[in-house]
Amino acid sequence: MKKIAIIGSGSWGVALSIYLANEGNEVKIWSFDEEEKRLINEERKCKFLPNVIVPDNIECSNDFEEVIKDAEFILHVTPSKFTRSTFKQYKEYVGNKPVIICSKGFEKDSLKTLDEVIEEELPGVKVGVLSGPSHAEEVSLGIPTVMVAASKYEEVAELVQNTFMSEKMRIYTSKDVKGVELGGALKNIIAFCAGVSAGMNLGDNTFAALTTRGLNEIAKLGEILGGERDTFYGLSGLGDLIVTCSSMHSRNRKAGMLIGQGKTLEEAKKEVGMVIESIDNIDVAYELGKKYNAYIPIIEAVYKVIYEGLQPEEALKSLMTRERKSE
Repeated sequence: MKKIAIIGSGSWGVALSIYLANEGNEVKIWSFDEEEKRLINEERKCKFLPNVIVPDNIECSNDFEEVIKDAEFILHVTPSKFTRSTFKQYKEYVGNKPVIICSKGFEKDSLKTLDEVIEEELPGVKVGVLSGPSHAEEVSLGIPTVMVAASKYEEVAELVQNTFMSEKMRIYTSKDVKGVELGGALKNIIAFCAGVSAGMNLGDNTFAALTTRGLNEIAKLGEILGGERDTFYGLSGLGDLIVTCSSMHSRNRKAGMLIGQGKTLEEAKKEVGMVIESIDNIDVAYELGKKYNAYIPIIEAVYKVIYEGLQPEEALKSLMTRERKSE
């Protein structure tokens, strides 16, 4: 039994809490929202996961120190755009506790990955990343799931592996922090594109081509940014891409579908009702592509749809009629 701090009370943070609590661990969740705290502590519910009951060995608090002080390690599970601002508020309590990033995305203003943000705020902190094909809705119900824990500190990756491993969850370890993190961040963008395709009723042929060529762009840009190419064809790349592009649980895919059906970006955000990481990171990936001169036509096309008013039909036409080339 371990004592674990989880920073963030959204669907993923609570799902991880439920899984770890059901495995016998003592879990404390930090939430910025008083009502979410009340709902978890008093009604044993999470508004984002209506089909589960929150176990009694989970406690929610709005106080960082209370959540972190006795923990053996910290799972950071806030939306990527709030990573720095939230970490600034609790870094004084971290000490020598490992911080495991469970969020997927970039910091928009700096174009940094989240491990870079954490290490910049607290030099010397032991950082890890947990990623892979994993919907909160399924993890909270104990459906078998396989993920990757990455850290340059072998003992950190093994700590996560040993804590999470059970007949319901299998964890592999990796030293490729950048590759594991970038796979999770970039696949959301391709999943959004897959949703646009579905919203336009384009069919299975288009979906297969989009995900395959999208994976090529993930690997190409990810390798430029410091990831190992093989990582992008593993669980945190290809695996996460498959589940996010094809599942009804994916908010990124759902948002793309609404855009493909003709909804505005604001209408899509309102209907999804939760943070859509792909929309927050499309422009980051686009800027990184420009900065490093990466050839990423799918990401460039969806950027133009979201930020330059290009119609999805025209984006599709531009992709299909590009110059001829070998695979």
